[in-house]
Amino acid sequence: MYVPAHFAADDAAVRELLSRPQAADLITQTADGLVATFLPFLFDADAGEHGALLGHVARNNDQWSRPATGESLVIVHGSDAYITPNWYASKAEHGRAVPTWNYLTAHVYGRLVIHDDTAWLDTLVRRLTDRHEAGEEQPWSVDDAPPKFVAGQLRAIVGVELQITRIEAKIKMSQNRPATDVDGVIEGLDERGDHASAEAVRAARG
Repeated sequence: MYVPAHFAADDAAVRELLSRPQAADLITQTADGLVATFLPFLFDADAGEHGALLGHVARNNDQWSRPATGESLVIVHGSDAYITPNWYASKAEHGRAVPTWNYLTAHVYGRLVIHDDTAWLDTLVRRLTDRHEAGEEQPWSVDDAPPKFVAGQLRAIVGVELQITRIEAKIKMSQNRPATDVDGVIEGLDERGDHASAEAVRAARG
């Protein structure tokens, strides 16, 4: 990934991004070419030296059974938004401004480990469920479903674990613009209703 110094993400920002409840793209290189699946992941910061991303795929999705050659990759996305130059104070001054795109992303590389193990999967789906149901008024639990049904669902999936070896991350949130332009971006995003992106620009400004 091309990461200019002023857009480099520090360790705290990377950890915060990976810890969010979200889904991401798992990409593996196989003998037959690249294969990709979009799936929810759980970041386990205590697994190994750099942590791990844990998830599962449908058993019928043959990505898990096609051996990965070399590193595998998970692409994680944070806030992103189109930025119009009309928000820049500098546009009114000299007109030398063009549109751009703000975004936060991490390319997470590692060794892919397959877990065809219902006990491992049971623990994972409970952790994933607890994480994503935490904000619900009445959180759903795996135990709300009949045990026989849950057992059947677990047999229909296979676990995947990306044991992280390195991370390339980028926060492009208008840090290269003058302060008055950044103010305009934040105001414009808030007016658009994209408060998450506005907050990301505020956070990047410090």
